[in-house]
Amino acid sequence: MGNRKVNEKIRNIAIIAHVDHGKTSLVDSLFKHSGLFRENQDVDDRIMDNMDLERERGITIAAKNCSVFWNDVKINIIDTPGHADFGGEVERALSMADGAILLVDASEGPLPQTRFVLQKAFAAGLKMMVVVNKIDRKDARVDEVLDEIYELFFDLDANDEQIEFPVVYAVGRDGIVKNEMNEPDGNMGILLDKIVDDMPGAEYESDEILQILVSDLGYSDYLGRLAIGKIFNGTINNNEQLVCIGAGGEIKPLKVSKLQAYEGLSLKEVNRAEMGDIVLISGADEIRIGDTISKKDAPKALKRIKVDESTVSMKFSANTSPMAGKEGSIVQASKIYERLYKETLRNVAIRLEETDDKDAFLVKGRGEFQLAILIETMRREGFELSVGRPEVIVKKDANGKVLEPVEHLFVDCDESFVGVVTEKLSLRKARMANLVNRGSGRVRIEFYIPSRGLIGYRDEFLSDTKGTGVLNSYLHDYEEFKGDIPTRFTGSIVADRRGKAVPYALFHLEPRGRLFITPGTEIYEGMIIGEYNKAGDLDVNACKEKKLTNVRAAGKDDNILLKPVSPLTLEQAIHFIAEDEMVEVTPQSIRLRKSFLPFQKRQTLKSRKLNNN
Repeated sequence: MGNRKVNEKIRNIAIIAHVDHGKTSLVDSLFKHSGLFRENQDVDDRIMDNMDLERERGITIAAKNCSVFWNDVKINIIDTPGHADFGGEVERALSMADGAILLVDASEGPLPQTRFVLQKAFAAGLKMMVVVNKIDRKDARVDEVLDEIYELFFDLDANDEQIEFPVVYAVGRDGIVKNEMNEPDGNMGILLDKIVDDMPGAEYESDEILQILVSDLGYSDYLGRLAIGKIFNGTINNNEQLVCIGAGGEIKPLKVSKLQAYEGLSLKEVNRAEMGDIVLISGADEIRIGDTISKKDAPKALKRIKVDESTVSMKFSANTSPMAGKEGSIVQASKIYERLYKETLRNVAIRLEETDDKDAFLVKGRGEFQLAILIETMRREGFELSVGRPEVIVKKDANGKVLEPVEHLFVDCDESFVGVVTEKLSLRKARMANLVNRGSGRVRIEFYIPSRGLIGYRDEFLSDTKGTGVLNSYLHDYEEFKGDIPTRFTGSIVADRRGKAVPYALFHLEPRGRLFITPGTEIYEGMIIGEYNKAGDLDVNACKEKKLTNVRAAGKDDNILLKPVSPLTLEQAIHFIAEDEMVEVTPQSIRLRKSFLPFQKRQTLKSRKLNNN
């Protein structure tokens, strides 16, 4: 090793928190206190969650960066997603950090997704600081939560330095921070001082040449692809001639056409950047996440970012229904492939493979939620496509045994629902690992369950717990295949012709199951219009009107009352479909359909399958 030094003028801090523990509100308060905004400036809440989907769902999906200045020190704040499905974002974010703040709700304590990201932070050797947030809650239990955090640190094999973490107590939304619970309320300056005093500066080798690890990619219509990364060693100048080192060690030339650094939430062009800072480099057309940017004289690569394996795959294909092209502006398979390929460049956790069908592609990711977010993003961009049921990715060990991914599942629910939750999960091959009952009326249970057992269970769980249960999981390991898991005991009600749904027909179909459509909805042969009460499919005519041969009273048919229909969300649709079904996604609609629309073709395939068995 060379001469190791620290750049005390920079702090790169990742913020780790479970969904809804107040991370984004805390960052908003930091911005306001550091003087990033004028006193009278009108500022949106949750500035960091700038994607529409993030604001709607109240979660962080993409890791983002910003910076504040405090006492002449630049603090780069790196936001991390709290959901295990976005683990690729977590790994990228942590690769740029030197320290991390663990933000925990004063009532709920550390939750499973916190554990997932924390484990990654420990593996990266980051120094920790703890912020116990929402101390103003009526059900706050600060001392117990602090004990739980210590337990979690020991459980995750944190080193001595990580366990000796500094603690502050906060109400992030109101900008209140204090060092001790019995102190009067202070402001965000206490937290900013603690970050500068207790968090490490960026380390570097003083005699090493320039090395920048590319942790993220951006795109500008004017500048092309942008490489985002931390300078591990050396300095970089604007318009400098450099090289990029790829995955296989291949070296490509790179000219820095524009060099930018974070200032607040925006970017500022700079002529020079030092070790430890996070920069954006324009002119990097061939660059990929994990590449190293170095000097062309003696290029030297850094260790690449390693991402956990994909566990779920879904088939994406062009929309082939009779209503294709009516609601979306982008329908071609080539454009869908192009968009998915662009996603793999930006998101290290997504893999894309071509299939035998030129209009269909296999997309692999960390969980069905991550893929659902990708589909939702695409439909908002004007895409029309069809997607199949999520399938888990299995692999074989050295002896040829089939292994499947297993999740560590955490359930938090009322005592009265323990029976139904345990029964449903045991049918899905889950085994209970732990049960904690603190006498508060709520119980926390841990299970190990095959990943495929969770597909489609979340909606069922919310119904069973009347919307009060909390369900979280992260990938535990690969274990021997557990056998068949029954996922759906009902069939589909399928339209047998094209037309518009009629109230009379729907009224007579209601006893057969749950309907997904309302009168006047355009339907086509092979479109799924409801869930059948029994196993198997029921092909029906939803366009059938009452014959006018026996009219008894004028206006009687206008009084048909149908049960209200809740439109299926994208996630519900993905969870509902069987192997031979697909979800048709357009900017305006989500429809369910059979993979093969004509009834005759489905019958032929079914009889062929039975004969083969």
